[in-house]
Amino acid sequence: MTVPIKAPAMGESIAEAVVAKWVVKEGDFVTADQMVAELETDKVNLEVTAPVAGKIVKIVTAKGATVKVGEAMAELDEKAEGSVASVKSAPRGMEAAGEGNAGKGGEALASARADLVSKSGPAVQKLVAEGKDTAGIAGSGKDGRLTKGDLVNSEQVTVNRTGTSAPVAASVPVVPRAAGVLEERVPMTRIRKTIAGRLKQAQNTAAMLTTYNEVDLSRVNELRKLHKDAFEKKHGVKLGYMGFFSKAVVDALKAWPALNAEIDGDDIIYKNHYDLGIAVSSERGLVVPVVRGADELSLAEIEKAIADFGARARSGGLKPDELSGGTFSITNGGVFGSMMSMPILNYPQVGILGMHAIKERPVVVDGQIVIRPMMYLALTYDHRIVDGREAVSFLVRVKDCLEDPARLVLGV
Repeated sequence: MTVPIKAPAMGESIAEAVVAKWVVKEGDFVTADQMVAELETDKVNLEVTAPVAGKIVKIVTAKGATVKVGEAMAELDEKAEGSVASVKSAPRGMEAAGEGNAGKGGEALASARADLVSKSGPAVQKLVAEGKDTAGIAGSGKDGRLTKGDLVNSEQVTVNRTGTSAPVAASVPVVPRAAGVLEERVPMTRIRKTIAGRLKQAQNTAAMLTTYNEVDLSRVNELRKLHKDAFEKKHGVKLGYMGFFSKAVVDALKAWPALNAEIDGDDIIYKNHYDLGIAVSSERGLVVPVVRGADELSLAEIEKAIADFGARARSGGLKPDELSGGTFSITNGGVFGSMMSMPILNYPQVGILGMHAIKERPVVVDGQIVIRPMMYLALTYDHRIVDGREAVSFLVRVKDCLEDPARLVLGV
């Protein structure tokens, strides 16, 4: 009896996707929930998993084909004779973990590690099958299971045979070039097409204007220096800048609600919820996952959400619904060294705040020239519904909150 492997639900407003790749072939045996293919949607890539264990008897949709939600992509024979190993082979690092252990000690360690991998999700099993080293990685999932984030985050350092840590060079995507060929034509991915279309829609539709200001981050830096260790120990996440900026933006949006609105025909829709889109760069392009209900979250909860989004954006683990519904966006070109830029709207939103690099510069304070950590801020807004007074006042409010963070606590 054959069982269809169907294209999964892809999120709000997404009805179809392109088959990016198959990780199995006809004749392969798979376990239940094992990843068999990857789909590329307009927003993110999604994994397709086997509903039951069995043998792949037919692949219906080839790589590059377009499939709709619920469409059969392959056929699986759950009654086929054969067996599937829960882990195809011991991952790299497991051998190293067993080295120096006599007989059953090393075997038991490897067996326990393999059992942990088998109980983890398909994304983890896929990375292990591709050779990802799990040695020394603590699982943060239920019952100590490994998560994709555990494996991705562990790539920041590598442990050598002496037990010391050494930095790993950041991987840089390389565009292949055929020898002697000066130009190559490569089709856009669906995500890149969507990014291009939305940016052009914003440019063609909105009356975009940008206003600038600068902010002295001395007091934010003092707070971070004073409390960063205790903060990380208690909440398990570093105390960064994005939490402060997110809180300042929410405060300013409440004071100037036109920046938290959108145009629908001849109407203006004012949003009474504060869902912040945080721009994150990934190999597939820029994505903007949404921190929902930012006004109701603590600074630690915001930092955790942003850290999680960043890790999953780089590993391809974001869900489509996490990329829609934002009311205002924040983008940080400063992480790449940008000193000044004009961010483009994430349409249909009418405002986006651009953060930039923090640089120590001489400024005049109370008649004295002092050195302070300064950042240029840029607010791009839709002039159709946001007046200059509102935009400038919004940015000043953000500046005031960051230069005196007590405002965020006292609500003044």
